Amino acid sequence: MVSLEQLVFSYGPIRALDGVSMVVGEGEFFVVAGPNGSGKSTLLKILCGLERPQSGRAELLGRPVSAYRRKERSQLVAYLPQTVPLDFPFSALEVVLMGRHPHVGLLHMEDRDDVDKALEAMARTDVAHLKDRPVTALSGGERQRVFLAQALCREPRLLVLDEPTAALDPAHQVRLMDLLEDLRHERGLTVVMVSHDINLAAMYGDRVLLLKHGRVVCQGPPEEVFTFQTLEETYGCVVLVDKSPLGCFPRVTPVPKRYLQKEGTAKENR
Repeated sequence: MVSLEQLVFSYGPIRALDGVSMVVGEGEFFVVAGPNGSGKSTLLKILCGLERPQSGRAELLGRPVSAYRRKERSQLVAYLPQTVPLDFPFSALEVVLMGRHPHVGLLHMEDRDDVDKALEAMARTDVAHLKDRPVTALSGGERQRVFLAQALCREPRLLVLDEPTAALDPAHQVRLMDLLEDLRHERGLTVVMVSHDINLAAMYGDRVLLLKHGRVVCQGPPEEVFTFQTLEETYGCVVLVDKSPLGCFPRVTPVPKRYLQKEGTAKENR
């Protein structure tokens, strides 16, 4: 589905990406992790065609991202950024219906089928009861789920998400991740997601790319990437990594400073 090779991108003198490569197979759940400012959001923008790298190659389904027409790319890829500015009091349903525009065209109106697909997406993201509410009156978590419904309503083959769980409570975090997992099996959906939640990434990700200062630290299955050595090198803090009681994937626990000062430090107990 996705092939990125030796991407280089700079904002003026700041090198955001420095030789980043990755491949994502169709139907895969791929997670990008790393500290703030490591180039994660820039990577997603290049993948979606919103930015062009200064060098390197970015391809979707074997074609350069730049070769897709805007409408064609919008039908293939749905992108949900960290924040979506929206100052007009559209209803939640109207916002979700905007996801149908790549299919209905600029000068056409949505029909009953489009409305049904929007309502179905809202039901799956638990915001159907908010359909008549203006999005400007919704909480951050509610708005995030409305915009996710908009992305799902587009019926893409590739869903690109930038920290989609950041504004959600734990229950909605798990519901969202379970929904993405279900859609992978039902529709063959491919998911590329940036996440700061390492434990969610470990539970749901097939593979993980770990970035630091725009460079790849490590990539592979969560159990290979999320070791205490790799995480401490990347984030600069002490962590404990053990096997989750829920399955054969790692569980990561950051260690507060006060526990490091006690007799028998976390590092010694690892």
